[in-house]
Amino acid sequence: MQIRDLPYSDPGDPDVRSGPRFLFWLGRNQLGGQLKSLSWGLLHQLAIAGLPVTVGLAVQAVIDRSGGRLALAGGLIVALGVLIAVGDTMLHRTAVTNWITAAARVQQLLARKTAELGSALTRRVAAGEVVAVSTGDVEKIGWFVEALSRFAAAATALVVICVGLAVYLPSLGLMVALAVPVLALAVLPLLPRATRRADEQREKAGKATELASDTVAGLRVLRGIGGEELFLGRYRRASQEVRRAAVRSARMWALISAVQVLLPGILLISLVWYGATLARDGRIDVGQLVTVYSAATLMLFPLRHFEEIAMAYSFSRPSAQRAVRVLSLHRSAQEATVEGVTPTGDLYDPATGLMAPRGQFTAVVCGDPDEAGRLADRLGGHAETGEEDEKAAAAAPSVLLGGVALDEIPLDAARAAVLVQDKDPVLLSGTLRELLDVPSSGLVTADAALEAAQCADVLSALAQASADNDGDPMRTRITERGRSLSGGQRQRLALARSLVTDPEALVLDEPTSAVDSHTEARVAAGIAKLRQGRTTVAFASSPLLLDAADRVVLVHEGTVVAVGNHRDLLRTEPRYRAVVTRETDDEADTVNGVGDVPALKSDDVPAMKSIEEIEERA
Repeated sequence: MQIRDLPYSDPGDPDVRSGPRFLFWLGRNQLGGQLKSLSWGLLHQLAIAGLPVTVGLAVQAVIDRSGGRLALAGGLIVALGVLIAVGDTMLHRTAVTNWITAAARVQQLLARKTAELGSALTRRVAAGEVVAVSTGDVEKIGWFVEALSRFAAAATALVVICVGLAVYLPSLGLMVALAVPVLALAVLPLLPRATRRADEQREKAGKATELASDTVAGLRVLRGIGGEELFLGRYRRASQEVRRAAVRSARMWALISAVQVLLPGILLISLVWYGATLARDGRIDVGQLVTVYSAATLMLFPLRHFEEIAMAYSFSRPSAQRAVRVLSLHRSAQEATVEGVTPTGDLYDPATGLMAPRGQFTAVVCGDPDEAGRLADRLGGHAETGEEDEKAAAAAPSVLLGGVALDEIPLDAARAAVLVQDKDPVLLSGTLRELLDVPSSGLVTADAALEAAQCADVLSALAQASADNDGDPMRTRITERGRSLSGGQRQRLALARSLVTDPEALVLDEPTSAVDSHTEARVAAGIAKLRQGRTTVAFASSPLLLDAADRVVLVHEGTVVAVGNHRDLLRTEPRYRAVVTRETDDEADTVNGVGDVPALKSDDVPAMKSIEEIEERA
């Protein structure tokens, strides 16, 4: 695989059982690139290893006053120099290719997982962690994959050099051959502590990144409530913790580097002292001493790769573990088994008993907002299946659309059939036309969707901001996440985008929470009109939206406990009234006749939408 061939047509099915297994899977899938890098690395290392031999020949030729052998030695040095240059160039080229292609594979896997899980991803994994995995962690994983082949080449070269020295000059070669394993393994006792400190640094850095991401996402709100300094102080403290952890980690790696300088230095001093003694006694030639000393000196370079691979693994292992934590998530506990099916019909959740009849506008009321979000995810086929609750998720029944389990149909078909708009939808940067250019049935135009979502004021604001586009709001660029718009404007544009897709079933989680009551009433009417004949489910607690629905379902503690229309439920169901009117326990007792205010009959309170109206009536 070359860089020009990216992206991969299929990044593969990763081994997500553990971080080390994932790293091994990456290396195995780049076996061709690893072998190329290993080959060029061996050429580079062995050419370097050949220099001491030629230098020794040259020195001995000078001592013996042999011009022919000196010329031969000079020619060999030139040839080795060419091989070193070619080998180093190609080694760098192939190693960096391995790095980039491995990082690209991981990023494609993460992008595929993000597309599979959608908004459910950030419900299970913190957004900051996802950002950390897709940026810094990807680079560290690629670093280990790249360093692996260079380490293998260096280790092979060391073995060849040690064997060659032992054969060439046993008196000194055996000394070097016995010392090299000690030099290579001397840092092993320090690695566990260095790894723990590196893990601590990565954990703190991930938390700081998550805090920064959340702060930037909520910057508009923070400015509104004057909380900028508070969160800035929190980030300063988190940043200082990262700095201190990085310093502690750097101290261990500095100690490891010092050991790898000190011990080889002791070896060289001992080698020179013992070799000089042998040369003085006439037991070896000066050229042989120069050859062994030069070889021992050049061996320090491949020994550095032992430190590098240890660092690369220590840094990439927690990064791979975080990547595995994201890649091991699934949209459901089952694999798709039904092909070529686009189901239609009633949307039914067996776990809660929630039924959304086909072609009707169903509103769902939950007392717990988190429960509403989880139920919305389930209706879209995004049941939670993390490692901690995999068995429970496997036992949970799948949501059915027209009697067909969403878990049993391909992801594309499930997404086309049921679209879930999250409580906090994201607007990508681009023009308004690009925002609304999404896969759709083609039956709903952008103008109709914008009108239903009551985006007239948004279009006016965009038209004023599009001086260079002849006042065309559709050509006006929207900043990333729609930060130039208010919360209500972003919410209505996201709703228009969902309406344009015109899915078989549309699930909306609090679609009008950021707009005023007058706009909310018009939006509710627009949804009901535009989605007439299509299945629509809206999770909400606003009386204006609930009153526009064909039927209302009350979900309490994970189970459907009441079904009807808004006005009937308001009169007859205390739990529904408590959620919709936000009444307290004392107010509920008053309304039901426990307090000083006389109790009301259900016939006395038609269409009341707030506890204030009930108290006034009483």
